[in-house]
Amino acid sequence: MEIQVKNLGPIQEAEFTLGDFTIICGSNNTGKTYAVYALFGFLETWPHILNFEIESSVISELFAKGSVSLHIPSYLEQAQEILERGCQFYSQQLYKIFAAPEKKFKDAEFRIKLDFSQFQFNQEFEHNVQSQDAEVFSLIKPRNSLDLTITLLISNASSLIPEAAVKSIISNALKNLIFSDYLPHPFIASAERTGAVIFRNELIFARNRLLEEMRQSNEDFDPMGLLFKVYRDYALPVKQNVDFTQNLEVIAKEESFLVRQFPEILEDFRKLVGGEYSVRNNGIYYSPSHRKSLRLTMDESSSAVRSLLDIGFYLKHAAQPGDLFIIDEPELNLHPENQRRIARLLAKLVNVGIKVCITTHSDYLIKEINHLIMLNRDRPHLQEIRDQWGYQSEELLTPEQMRVYIAQQALISIPGRKGKVKRQTLTAADINAEQGIEVGSFDQTIDQMNQIQEAIIWGIE
Repeated sequence: MEIQVKNLGPIQEAEFTLGDFTIICGSNNTGKTYAVYALFGFLETWPHILNFEIESSVISELFAKGSVSLHIPSYLEQAQEILERGCQFYSQQLYKIFAAPEKKFKDAEFRIKLDFSQFQFNQEFEHNVQSQDAEVFSLIKPRNSLDLTITLLISNASSLIPEAAVKSIISNALKNLIFSDYLPHPFIASAERTGAVIFRNELIFARNRLLEEMRQSNEDFDPMGLLFKVYRDYALPVKQNVDFTQNLEVIAKEESFLVRQFPEILEDFRKLVGGEYSVRNNGIYYSPSHRKSLRLTMDESSSAVRSLLDIGFYLKHAAQPGDLFIIDEPELNLHPENQRRIARLLAKLVNVGIKVCITTHSDYLIKEINHLIMLNRDRPHLQEIRDQWGYQSEELLTPEQMRVYIAQQALISIPGRKGKVKRQTLTAADINAEQGIEVGSFDQTIDQMNQIQEAIIWGIE
């Protein structure tokens, strides 16, 4: 998946490709968060903005004959044009994603490019539509079939479901079949996640108060508008964090695939956070490993515990294969040792089928990922290092899995202009198996600090 952005916050023009593990690093105020927020917003909203046009003749044939088959390749030909229109519409809505004045994003552009030439037809799809306790029609696509078949299950379906609703249901099925393999389901842990935890109870109180106002109101009002009073100043990723945190009691009733298939990853997270979260008496608590009988509220817990809360609940209760797990600054409030641990945890997630995308300022995190790349070679001395320091094969990475970008000023080519122009952009970092990721901005700062320290100790010659 290739993403192109223009005039997006500090970023003037950039493109980046989403890999199994994508990292965007760089100095403050260079556009890292803008890039991942815009990506999250599109992945969260595309089901509402990408739509296939279903002709009325299809619905007429369905109601007349009781069944109709749609040839998926003919709709696949429309996919790129639909995606392009959807991106244009989304670009116009970016100011809403960021909860910002419209004028700040009036020239912003966001595009996603997908390669449909390698589309696979091996997915299965089956969905039954129900109305008034009766199943009205079914949509079925067998594995490797090129057709989606819609079949009426009752004779008076046309009187139960309006034509527009049937078109919408068929369009949704086609969207699911064609786009869902390319556009992963996202989960984001924003840099504001600690605040969402701290003010969880206050936000729940505010939401409940608005609901009570709705129940008592005798006047005409916009229910959604009233509810959004709670969130109107939040960017969509922050709102997602707030909503997720407010619903932890419900979320905790579910189990992610990691619980069933990869419990060792959850054990790694338990060691990272230094204890366990629990839901008790309509509250969220933390118990440190060294004192399991102690239950601390989030207000009483450390900033690291709060910053890892929604990450922990996502991993244990919500994660699914193929997800895109976005973390804005995973190192937030973490000791260097735990920054290394979270790097290894993220690598394990990548290797079990969860795509990961992070922004970071952490040299510790980048260096640890470098270790995971550089240790993934067949050399006798590397095996000794892996054994000595406890590195596992499940957390090793290849350069092919990685995409790393530095948000910075750089010379880039602009279509229609001669030569290169200096722009705030995202520059791809070199990655290889022998030396890992080359991120010069970190190295330069560390070199300067080493020079200062040497001068303090040894004097200036």
